[in-house]
Order: sequence, then structure tokens, then C-alpha cells
Amino acid sequence: MNSGLKDYRVTEGEEVNLKKWPTNVDPLFKSEEKYRTLLADRVGQMQELQQRLYASNRYSVLIIFQAMDAAGKDSVIKHVMAGANPQGCQVFSFKHPSAAELEHDFLWRTTRELPARGRMNIFNRSYYEEVLVVRVHHEIFLSERVPKLPKNIDDVWQRRYRSIFDLERHLHISGTRIIKIFLNLSKQEQAKRFIARIDNPQKNWKFSTSDMEEREFWKDYMKAYEDCMSATSTKDAPWYIVPADDKKNTALIVSQIILATLNDLKLVYPVSSDMHKKELQAIRAQLEE
Repeated sequence: MNSGLKDYRVTEGEEVNLKKWPTNVDPLFKSEEKYRTLLADRVGQMQELQQRLYASNRYSVLIIFQAMDAAGKDSVIKHVMAGANPQGCQVFSFKHPSAAELEHDFLWRTTRELPARGRMNIFNRSYYEEVLVVRVHHEIFLSERVPKLPKNIDDVWQRRYRSIFDLERHLHISGTRIIKIFLNLSKQEQAKRFIARIDNPQKNWKFSTSDMEEREFWKDYMKAYEDCMSATSTKDAPWYIVPADDKKNTALIVSQIILATLNDLKLVYPVSSDMHKKELQAIRAQLEE
């Protein structure tokens, strides 16, 4: 793993205090041109590695993005994954569960969209919503009609942390590499981005009164994120807390994290057997004729 990423990685067993994690860092580029060149280079490398991932068909990659509103999840996915081959990469967004989804366990709707071998799937929000927004808004949890509720509601989240821990351990053993990214946005920067959405008519659709209502629960969300990442960041499926106040820095850091994970897999193209090589040469001879 790239040593420079240790600053953003939550180590297993670490107790997360988001006040100690920066929402901004010094620019990782010297100019706009340098930024574009650096990002393009990393996107190109990811494109090649994704092709090897698809060809080798042994591993799969799941990238999870979690963040507060306006943190830039869509922007990061758009810019960092610009070169991804849609044949082997899909993005799934998870919002409030539907009536059908509420009829199943809390992991059901996301489990259906896990990547097959050779694929790379991106979750824009994920099963972690079940220990974040559901924790902040207990009425959502009550609508799930879970039997035998514990006397202490906090026990619910501990049980769900364990379920997630076990799922991710199982996935890792099965060949799925999980990258979990929390875009760490400051409350001040969120306000600026909300104002920008209000002032730009073309972005009015991205803002609603519910966004302001959720902002009132900022402290509750920070506590939920801290507990969640403390309980579920492991050696094999770590959380990365990425500064999100500067979107360009964010994109560069996220691209570096994904590249490091893919490089660790030592992906290579399948080697043809001698028999297959002979078959190919025979076919080539036929084509030349």
C-alpha cells in the first residue's frame, strides 16, 4: 500500500474523532495544468488495471462512498472513474429503501449489486446507511419491523456493525477487495456549496429543504460516522477519511487510493497454454489464406 495514504487510512481498532481529521490539506498540484495532467495519468493507469481485472477474472473491487450532502460524491465518481470501461464497471446509488426492500434484511438490497469477478462496482452510499441515517432517524428503523428489539437501541447498531464486519470478511476471502471512502466535508464548506446551488439556476434541482433539515443533525451524523468507522475499519477493508473541502485534492487522493488497491492485486493478463497458442496460430494461418 502506498505509504502516503497512511494519513487518510483508519487503522483497525482506532477510535475515530473526526475533529482530528482535516477537511482540507495543502494543494497536491502546482497549477491547474499539473492537476489535469496528474489526474489524467492516474485515470489512464486505472483504465489499464481495470482491463487486467476484467481479463484475469479472479478478483472484484467494490468502492464505497459515504459523505454528508454536497461533499462531492458524484463529482469524484465522474472525474476519477472517467476512463472506466462501462462493460466492467457500474455505479449504484442507494437512497431511502422502497417498500419491497423493507421486506428484507438490511443487507439485501446492496448484496444484490455486489460486483462479479472481474468487475468493479461503485456504491454511492451503501449498506452503511443502515448505521448512519437509520441511526439518526429512528423512525426509519421502526419501519423495518425488525423482530425482538433490544431494550437498548444502541445494541442494534453494534449488531449491525458485526453483520457488516462478517460480510466484508467473507467478501475479502472470496476475492472482493473493498475500498471505503468517507469524504470529510466541513460544515462551513457545505454551507458555501448549498449557497452556490441556490445561486445557480442550473443547480437548483440539487437542493431542497430536506437538505437543510438534515444539516440540523450534523453532530448526530458525525457521531454516527465516528462510531461506524471505528467499528468497521479493518486491515482488509479499511476506511479512508479523505479531505473534501477542495474537490481537486479529493479527486487526486481518491484516485491514488484506488490505484494502490489495484496495484496490490498484481494483476496480469491470462497466459495462454501451449495448446491454445497452437490453435491461435492455426486460425491465423487460415485467415492469411
